[in-house]
Amino acid sequence: MNSENLMTVGELASKMNVTVRTLQYYDKQGLLKPSSQSEGGRRLYTNKDMIKLNQILSLKFLGFSLEDIKSRLIPIDTPKEVDNALKEQASIIQDKISYLQEALTAIESLREEIQQINSIDWKKYSDIISLLQSKNENYWVVKYFDTDSFHKIKTSFTSEDSEKIISTWHELCNQIIQLKSQNELPTGSKSQLVAKDWWNMVNRFTGGDITMLKDLVNFNKDKENWNTDWKEKQTLIDDFLEQALFKYFKDNNIEVPKI
Repeated sequence: MNSENLMTVGELASKMNVTVRTLQYYDKQGLLKPSSQSEGGRRLYTNKDMIKLNQILSLKFLGFSLEDIKSRLIPIDTPKEVDNALKEQASIIQDKISYLQEALTAIESLREEIQQINSIDWKKYSDIISLLQSKNENYWVVKYFDTDSFHKIKTSFTSEDSEKIISTWHELCNQIIQLKSQNELPTGSKSQLVAKDWWNMVNRFTGGDITMLKDLVNFNKDKENWNTDWKEKQTLIDDFLEQALFKYFKDNNIEVPKI
């Protein structure tokens, strides 16, 4: 073995920006034992040891425990094994980058929502965090409902129920847009069938709780912060829907409180 390629524990520590104590600890734990020894008994490291140390430090930086690192270390005795080791590191780092990007997106989204809510409501913040972590793309709707109303929605609906209502909303919006393109009147029979379905959707969402209509009205008024697709659809149908619902309520003797 070429002595010029050998390093003392101090030299390796300096090159890899770690402490001598760290290397001694890795040696004791069986993670990284020096590959050589001088005639005087000094323990020496090789360039291969330095590559292995790089594996260890990379995995440690990514949050793996020493026990996990032991099981993840890949042999580097051949070019193929070195390639596999680097490929594995790259994959782990990419996963970490994706996780951190998701975490950053969630934090920025939460920060934006809190700025818009502009009040201290820890329950609502926790609900937003919960929805963000579950990757629910409709988390932004939360801020339009007071804490009690949102609690009712959250406890009454499964994720599947919520998705069905959102799907129904999209479908009814598309129907109204089509009716408008066909020059149908809001008071016409086809439009009244859609008004009926819309009111059924609202009742399903609120559980028949009329007090929640105020939140829905406020939600509809403030489209500035809506999802773009939602905003465009609702804006297109608002006038038509209002006229259709007015007739539907009148014909069916439905009393809706003024808000």
